Amino acid sequence: MAPRYRALHVALRLLPPPTGRPRSRSLSTRPAPAVRMEYQDAIRTLNTLQTNASYLEQVKRQRDDPQEQLDAMRGFLERSGLQVEDLDQLNIIHVTGTKGKGSTCAFTEQILRNYGLKTGFYSSPHLVQVRERIRINGQPISKELFSKYFWQVYNRLEETTDDASSSMPAYFRFLTIMAFHVFLQEKVDLAVLEVGIGGAYDCTNIIRKPVVCGVSSLGIDHTSILGDTIEKIAWQKGGIFKPGVPAFTVQQPTQPLKVLKERAQEIGCPLYMCPDLGDYEDKGSGLSLGLAGDHQKSNASLALQLAQTWLQQHGYPDVGEQKSLCPRLPAVRWPLPLASAFRPSIPMAQGLQDTVWLGRTQILQRGPVSYYIDGAHTSSSVKACVRWFCRAALNEEQAGVGSVVRVLVFNATGERDTAALLKLLQPCHFDYAVFCPNISEVSGVGNADQQNFNVTLENVLNRCLQNQKHWNRLMEERSGSDPWGPVLPVDPLLKDCPRRVPLLLTPSSERLLNCNSLVFPCISYALQWATQGRDPDFLCPAANLLHHHPVASSGSVLLRETARVQVLVTGSLHLVGGVLKLLDQSLSQ
Repeated sequence: MAPRYRALHVALRLLPPPTGRPRSRSLSTRPAPAVRMEYQDAIRTLNTLQTNASYLEQVKRQRDDPQEQLDAMRGFLERSGLQVEDLDQLNIIHVTGTKGKGSTCAFTEQILRNYGLKTGFYSSPHLVQVRERIRINGQPISKELFSKYFWQVYNRLEETTDDASSSMPAYFRFLTIMAFHVFLQEKVDLAVLEVGIGGAYDCTNIIRKPVVCGVSSLGIDHTSILGDTIEKIAWQKGGIFKPGVPAFTVQQPTQPLKVLKERAQEIGCPLYMCPDLGDYEDKGSGLSLGLAGDHQKSNASLALQLAQTWLQQHGYPDVGEQKSLCPRLPAVRWPLPLASAFRPSIPMAQGLQDTVWLGRTQILQRGPVSYYIDGAHTSSSVKACVRWFCRAALNEEQAGVGSVVRVLVFNATGERDTAALLKLLQPCHFDYAVFCPNISEVSGVGNADQQNFNVTLENVLNRCLQNQKHWNRLMEERSGSDPWGPVLPVDPLLKDCPRRVPLLLTPSSERLLNCNSLVFPCISYALQWATQGRDPDFLCPAANLLHHHPVASSGSVLLRETARVQVLVTGSLHLVGGVLKLLDQSLSQ
């Protein structure tokens, strides 16, 4: 490690860590009801489930028998006072996939809410507050409702523990049970359920009779859990299929699509391919989407099929008029039956347009600073992010804003190949790259919703230093060839991305190619440096760390003097959540 980074590492280890996890309380020591209903107390108690030691041991034992994990989930559900049969009342739409499943769920929920239905929506992860995961009519449940239902489930589980069972499920399992409880108690008309990881053995898959299922785009992710090939991953995703329950998928690569088809046949599930979004449109009247990016078109098509199927099965007459498919489609040999395109009803079209899904292809304009925010964290989603960002950022530059400096703010978690992800980001031609952990502030004043007890400050900082090393190596490779040329090999999906020459890539400053990256200990310091106080709505105490470094000092001048700063935040939804917490205070209310 270079001396300056070693010094930084030592300094950061002295910074105060996030507030520690609370001790779990026994029934005899729990505070009075009025106190335990407080939201933050519920969140702190929920956080203790992140590192439940007995659960971790249980997972190790169950690793070779994933079916046992579902059996354990059923046991926790029954101890909470619910039966699997109770979940049939929720009229569930179940959605899995590697990328786009959250956006698909958001489109679907908005469409059905436009029909006057009371909707439940369970998703993960949350960005700012954990109650975002459980929504009623598109809004996170209130802090009061979260506290109320949290303690109902928590107390019931604690009261029913015995020597033969773990006292508490882990974090995600608990929230899944709580979501079922909330939706039943609040009497929603339907629940849109996003799979956590995989499908076959995901804890959401204890449901028996969803109304309809969906599979968004597949790719490589969570390989230690789902398998190291896309075919193995497709097998896991197809595990949500149910006998006689219709399912839809978007266009997939040949091999995983074949696996999905075989899974559907084995289970007895009618599986259909969604048509292109353009097939729903009449000439001269296209559909407008509330979410940006070409990749959202397949998510929108999937959502239309899911919503229409649900509405038809519940007797709604106005669900879109069937229309003839485009002439080119019958000539295509589809490996699956092609679902019929239809003219979306007014509530459907309006639902697609009104959909909001924070942290995905989101743009925030703040004075001379433009934030481009996308939680892409797989190879396929990062490619889609690059296409979206390059076009959107170029449109801004072509509007005549003057000189522009581009800054990448990046982090990635888990087992992901960050070197590969960073290489995919090269066509964006950033002037600076900033790396930081998914920690909003090092002072420890961040809210409990964003605390993660499964990692240490030292671990996440080391990951940032590794990411910086990968980035610097990529920059050196570029400077050794043609710094003004495209990154090789050129991905066919990125061939239409506009080329840009970064401000730093001039003959007189070419040496800066090897040192245009910085590491900060938290998100607030990273944003403060990237924006140099030019965001009128983002106020952060001055961060003096690294300002003695030539990159930081010269970059500060450039960032202060340029007409516009474009900041792309990507690599992790948790990073995106920390950024949004700092930039939009209303999300913490």
